[in-house]
Amino acid sequence: MAAPIAAIAAARAWLARASALVPAEDAIGILAPPLLIAKIARYALAPHKLRAPADDVDARDEALIELLTPAFRALTRVWFRPRYVGLENVPERGAALLVGNHNGGLVPSDSFLTDLAIRDHFRPRGVSRAVYGLAHDLLFDDPTLRKYAQRLGMLRAGHVGARRAFDRGALVLVYPGSDYDAFRAFEDRDKVFLGGRVGFLQLAVRAQVPIVPVVSVGTHEQFIVLTRGDAIARRLNLHRWARTDVFPIALTVPWGVVPAFVPYLPLPAQTTIAFGPPLKWDVGPEAADDGEFLARAYEEVRATMQAMLDRLMVGRTPWLG
Repeated sequence: MAAPIAAIAAARAWLARASALVPAEDAIGILAPPLLIAKIARYALAPHKLRAPADDVDARDEALIELLTPAFRALTRVWFRPRYVGLENVPERGAALLVGNHNGGLVPSDSFLTDLAIRDHFRPRGVSRAVYGLAHDLLFDDPTLRKYAQRLGMLRAGHVGARRAFDRGALVLVYPGSDYDAFRAFEDRDKVFLGGRVGFLQLAVRAQVPIVPVVSVGTHEQFIVLTRGDAIARRLNLHRWARTDVFPIALTVPWGVVPAFVPYLPLPAQTTIAFGPPLKWDVGPEAADDGEFLARAYEEVRATMQAMLDRLMVGRTPWLG
């Protein structure tokens, strides 16, 4: 009887901490699918996007992160059965830009698992490594989403917030492929799409920080994207409305076949995340404006990440690993 009683007491204590850090009305506004869909629609339909401040590195709330981490660790251990490769490539000190392939659409489990892996790798050594994620404007348009995104260490995608995090010696996580990568078709889950975007390279070169490639496999098996919907997005002019170039259609749980902008329950796919050796070029900040250099460096990063993904895919069985 002692063990169940202790478990119940621990659960009550956790709920008490949670209710103090996250009021019930906020939790409902963040987790209820109908409310999330309404927030997404309101953002897409607004003719003028709200540009609220979203670059405050001091808004990161370690107490909230420490509250959620054990629960997320326990859930993912059973649901995603994560495996991590190459964590020794993450610098123990100093700023660095983590560049990942993006997966899972609106469910950012790749981001959370990356943060968890780094946290659990360094903590036994007594080292604390803050990871700031660069995220889409959508998260910062709604006041409630903005508050909790910033408390979890998310910054608006751009150079301003990233440079502030670098100044703290922190790690910054970016997914250059963004929605183009995160909503790629299921049949393309073994491909890295960075979308031809070089902003992440300009950021790293100007700040003179290394790039650490981060590649995940399994996270794109949480739902099944039937089509990315590039043509539909162009016809609907979605880039102007919602800063997205895709209108994906996916098979999800529990909704079935729906536009993939609807939050879903991820399938229990085994997930592996690999961290590659840091990449840094012997150039000065001025190289950030050199088109030829950027083209070469971009291809090096893309090819490196694709090779990492190819290795992770060898012998893989979808969902089982």
